[in-house]
Amino acid sequence: MAVANLPHILTTLATSTWAVGDRSRARVAAGLALAIYAGHTRDQGTPYVQHPLAVVTVLRSELGVTQPETLLLGLLHDALEVDPGSEALVTHQLGAPFAERLRAMTPDHRLERRPKVPGDENRWRVKTAALPAEELLIRLADRIHNLRDLAASPNHERRRKFVRNLTDFHLPLAAAARRLSPHLEAAHTLLNAEYIHHQQEIRP
Repeated sequence: MAVANLPHILTTLATSTWAVGDRSRARVAAGLALAIYAGHTRDQGTPYVQHPLAVVTVLRSELGVTQPETLLLGLLHDALEVDPGSEALVTHQLGAPFAERLRAMTPDHRLERRPKVPGDENRWRVKTAALPAEELLIRLADRIHNLRDLAASPNHERRRKFVRNLTDFHLPLAAAARRLSPHLEAAHTLLNAEYIHHQQEIRP
């Protein structure tokens, strides 16, 4: 994957076709992404920023999203999870409504900077299921990339958990939401393909 720098992020977002104001906002968001995700790595050992860039690619190339604000939310969807302290910076540079949308897409235990405890998983599911269509679409795109990236994860329990959550939560949620928009219909199709792939993978 190409080195994540400002030009690469803007190319991934496809900002060349955006209005001037949206392009300016994208440069701010890209700078935030580079600063917030810097120094963090994924379970697979890859730089963290590669994941939100992959989510943006799923949104654009596979789900047909062209709305700039949705793509910027995709780029920063894990910002408050990785660094809850960055909320003030995001609010200052992109506005309180944008930061509030990120909060809605972030697990409460991450926002509260504490370890996960019993009950948090159910609370996160309730929070996710209550998301508006755009935010839900980003969360489903996030799940699509996470599932595709599982093969590179050395954590087998994490892999089992993701497949289990796909079966009993994300796929039913996507099925219930698919009629809300063509984008969510496409997300349901992709998640169903991941379900089939992983079922075949674990079949004796």
